[in-house]
Amino acid sequence: MNQLHRKWLYLSILAVVWGSSFILIKKALIGLTPIQIGALRMILTAIFLLLIGFKKIQLIQRKHWKYIFYTALLGTFFPSFLFAFAITEIDSSISAILNSLTPFNAYIIGATIFGFSFKKNQLIGVLVGLVGTIILILKGINLNPDQNYWYAILVVISSVGYAFNANIIKKYLQDLSALAITTGNFLLLIIPAMIVLFFSDFHTNFQWDKTSISALSYVAVLSIVGTGIAKVVFNRLIQISTPVFSTSVTYLIPIVAVTWGIIDGEQLSNLQLLAGAIILLGVYLVNKAK
Repeated sequence: MNQLHRKWLYLSILAVVWGSSFILIKKALIGLTPIQIGALRMILTAIFLLLIGFKKIQLIQRKHWKYIFYTALLGTFFPSFLFAFAITEIDSSISAILNSLTPFNAYIIGATIFGFSFKKNQLIGVLVGLVGTIILILKGINLNPDQNYWYAILVVISSVGYAFNANIIKKYLQDLSALAITTGNFLLLIIPAMIVLFFSDFHTNFQWDKTSISALSYVAVLSIVGTGIAKVVFNRLIQISTPVFSTSVTYLIPIVAVTWGIIDGEQLSNLQLLAGAIILLGVYLVNKAK
């Protein structure tokens, strides 16, 4: 498989996996708090990655660790909690839609802070995708007037963190394997996550009933597949493409997330379907060759 096909395969896999993550968070919130979900997600992912990628840690040099620390905080630690809190007040599908701001942020941050140059058609594609995202958001507000959209700010903050994460990996961690980066991230996060989980009173308040066990199983799937495996794939995608291409997965994620939302009883209009098509056009333009 050539690199072009591999890029699109990785992008498609991530869209399906991360698009499904929002409904998993929503289901997990039935039996767990946002803090517990965020902490458990990191702990379970860390255990999984250390089992499969521990030997890769020796590849990490001293010069890499500060950048791995930055990407751990910006790309995993804070977003894990922020998304869980956001979904307590707004639909899971709307959270996924708002996350589509990530490529726009990656473009701006990459060009202004990291000195990356991008093609003109990438900016056009980002803006087209952004238009589709705005349509989805506005229509979502209209369909769900009782939801607290101030919580949407949490998703926007996360998208900025993801944008920094992608640019840092591209510029400073290009010479490391994707598994080494991801394992290093969670090696740094496992202790802070355990401390957060301890102070969330999980060990005293968790009820071993059907609802709570079901919530825990959703977090387990979210951790191993949606975070552990997906992070390795994403980091590799950044290395073989660009920050804008890799973060354009967030334009595809809403299509999967909205589909899950419909299955779960969330509403979707014809205008939102049109917005989804506009988003796909934006992804195509972002990656169209000169």
